[in-house]
Amino acid sequence: MALVGILLAAGRGKRFDPSGVQNKLLQALESGDAVVAASARNMLAALPRVLAVVRPGDDKVAALLGALGCEVRVCADADLGMAESLVTAVDCTKGAEGWVIALGDMPHVQPETIRALAATIERGARIAAPVYQGRRGNPVAFSSYHLPLLLALEGDQGARAILKTHAVSELDVDDIGVVRDIDTPGDL
Repeated sequence: MALVGILLAAGRGKRFDPSGVQNKLLQALESGDAVVAASARNMLAALPRVLAVVRPGDDKVAALLGALGCEVRVCADADLGMAESLVTAVDCTKGAEGWVIALGDMPHVQPETIRALAATIERGARIAAPVYQGRRGNPVAFSSYHLPLLLALEGDQGARAILKTHAVSELDVDDIGVVRDIDTPGDL
């Protein structure tokens, strides 16, 4: 099985709307696309398979991602942190050669960047991360070598600990999308 795209879309977006009324992933960008739809389209343009992880009860996000062509999984323990969503996705795709892990609130990442990260893993790197003007960003790609570490993740740091303790092949990219996420209404 080739590399699989993982789109993490199970967060609450508390910085965007502390009351929880507005789901930031469903907010419209200037293009008219919902934030998460743009993120998914970029992944789908670059990879043959994308698995999206959503929170329980987030039926609108799940339906939108499914209609776009993503496989959708619900992470029952999403409130325990990002690692739970990541473990859910990796566990569903254990046979993959690796994963490109993207965030649902980063709709500006170019498909070319995603393809370049996947190609870096296919050429033998164990971890690949994009760098824009000296800043490391997302998405991050992992080879199957790191399957045990990915499945052991806990908390809200995602795979950050793995990136700190293992060699990372950094890819210089001309893609501001790798460091630009939607955290507040002003980011739209």
